[in-house]
Amino acid sequence: MDLKPTVKFLKELSANNNKEWFDTNRKTYESCRKEFLTLVSSVIGEIAKFDPDLTDVDPKKCVFRINRDIRFSKDKTPYKTNFGALMGANGKKTEGTGFYVHFAQGQNFAGGGIYMPPADTLAAIRQEIDYNPGTLNKLIQSKDFKETFVDIKGDKLKTAPKGYPKDHPNIDLLRLKSFYVIKEFSEKELTADGFFETLISTYKKAHEFNKYLKEAIS
Repeated sequence: MDLKPTVKFLKELSANNNKEWFDTNRKTYESCRKEFLTLVSSVIGEIAKFDPDLTDVDPKKCVFRINRDIRFSKDKTPYKTNFGALMGANGKKTEGTGFYVHFAQGQNFAGGGIYMPPADTLAAIRQEIDYNPGTLNKLIQSKDFKETFVDIKGDKLKTAPKGYPKDHPNIDLLRLKSFYVIKEFSEKELTADGFFETLISTYKKAHEFNKYLKEAIS
């Protein structure tokens, strides 16, 4: 696996986000996308060993398109300047927990969790936090979790969600509207030997977090 050409392509695309440049460099894009698909395929194979939900998931159904939908956007640049994939039971259409990878200039990360779940799923997660906070708190306060992810990410309500007191002992968790964890990587780490192993280690740790969420919404 060699991600150096991908890093170079994304950096150049960020500076030349137009159709003329992209068409000129389409072969480079196709080569980088193929390499990214190979990476995603290998990642899925490894994750499936500890999360059966990803068994036989098609990597092509996990990778996001590079073309932007500019119909209703003031930003008319035609391309995303990243390669990204959501690896879950239903690929990028997964509504439950999943694993994510994102490569872009100055913003490379991997992780897991659930992003902007529907109201009933969010309610189930909050109920689990209310009823069973110990398991989650033990996980997120562990040294391993802190060193890898620091904390749970996600937008928060300004106040307590309906049905919960403002002084609830786990109010910071209950206010979350998404529940995901990410580990960021420098460009040097991304292109170093052993990055794939680091990536899989990150997903194994994210899987422990996903398990809590899965139990909440099952």
